[in-house]
Amino acid sequence: MSMVVVLHLGLRHVWDEHSIARRVGHLKASGHGQGDYEGKRMKAVILAGGYGTRLAEETHSIPKPMVTIGNEPILWHIMKIYQAHGISEFIICLGYKGHVIKDYFAGYVLRNADVTFDMTTHSMDVHATRAEPWRVTLADTGAATMTGGRIKRIRDYLEPGEPFCMTYGDGVGDVDITALVKQHRADSRLVTVTAVDEPERFGLLDIQDDAVTGFNEKPTHAATWINGGFFVVSPDALDYIDGDDTVWERDVMPQLVKDNQLASFTHRGFWRPMDTLREQRELDKLWREDKAPWKAW
Repeated sequence: MSMVVVLHLGLRHVWDEHSIARRVGHLKASGHGQGDYEGKRMKAVILAGGYGTRLAEETHSIPKPMVTIGNEPILWHIMKIYQAHGISEFIICLGYKGHVIKDYFAGYVLRNADVTFDMTTHSMDVHATRAEPWRVTLADTGAATMTGGRIKRIRDYLEPGEPFCMTYGDGVGDVDITALVKQHRADSRLVTVTAVDEPERFGLLDIQDDAVTGFNEKPTHAATWINGGFFVVSPDALDYIDGDDTVWERDVMPQLVKDNQLASFTHRGFWRPMDTLREQRELDKLWREDKAPWKAW
């Protein structure tokens, strides 16, 4: 059973626990902060539990989704992408150093607000705040659980019978989430994956008989479509997941292909993973120069 923390980051004051419970109940009843697609609630699941070994320079003390672009973690940027398309209810699958992500959200409103502390009454008032209209469920899905297993563990927190968005906590892009969801709803298949053209990282060598006969530093090639995350998943797809050891990409996606249950949403715009320190620096530079293509807010 996952341990779950639910936070609403739109709170502008601090109440006792009973007042908070009443306030959150009101927000749930009013539908505040929920994506509305064809009258249906839409949630976004973000996988944030991996070790991030290829970015070890940063992830020895924090989980990969907490590595920053500008002054905020990449996780924040991903959530803002969804928010720009009307989705502001999130389920974040925690694993490696998940407490760091919990601490981040627990202090989010306080870090972005003016605060008055009254030491005589042991009270605190939060004034102007740059809080997001997010409802965030933080679910412990296990340190060693694989991607498929993490998704299955949060099944109880999804809307029954409704598709949900899902992506990785280490990639950004100017993906049209609205069009992605629309395409999925018009299709009968269980899962839609965003297909992106593989970014060029290395020059290409032409080799004949062990001799290099050509080298293209920035080769031009036909599109090589890869898994870019930003999925839309219908709940029945979770039946393909056996347990914690199930890898979504290795075990589930190939079976979906065999059953003709995997559709693609072709994205020809900007998309970048953050797998290396070099990629983190490139994304950070784009953000600081106000040239971030994924910034749709």
